[in-house]
Amino acid sequence: MSTVSLRAVTEDNLNDVIALKVAPHQENSVAPNVKSLAEAAVADEVMFRAIYADEEPVGFLMLSERRSVPRYYLWRFMIDADHQGKGYGAAAMRLLIEYVRELPNATELFLSYVPGDATPGPFYAKLGFVDTGRVQGGENEAVLALN
Repeated sequence: MSTVSLRAVTEDNLNDVIALKVAPHQENSVAPNVKSLAEAAVADEVMFRAIYADEEPVGFLMLSERRSVPRYYLWRFMIDADHQGKGYGAAAMRLLIEYVRELPNATELFLSYVPGDATPGPFYAKLGFVDTGRVQGGENEAVLALN
């Protein structure tokens, strides 16, 4: 399997990251990367990274790092349609979880997802996320205990 890493989005890889797309049936579940990058540019306390398999960009993630609260929230996560089912998403999530565990007072990692046929809910559940029962903006919230 390829080595998965999280890398900064730079001038050199920006267009490659913007070009990554989910499968058509997932388009209502996650915003395009160009929108995520625009939101990251104006947001406070956010970390975003390209997901690489060896030297190829295969996905994108964005984390809200509200250290003053503290509340850590996976804001965006996507793997390009051509690279799904290869284990890259799970490997990237494990890297993210380890990153969050090292942040100040990190005890939980939250995320939300759109329910439905193309839901990533089972993917997140395999990683240990549990639904909180809260629904915000039509998305189900889930949490992972980091202890």
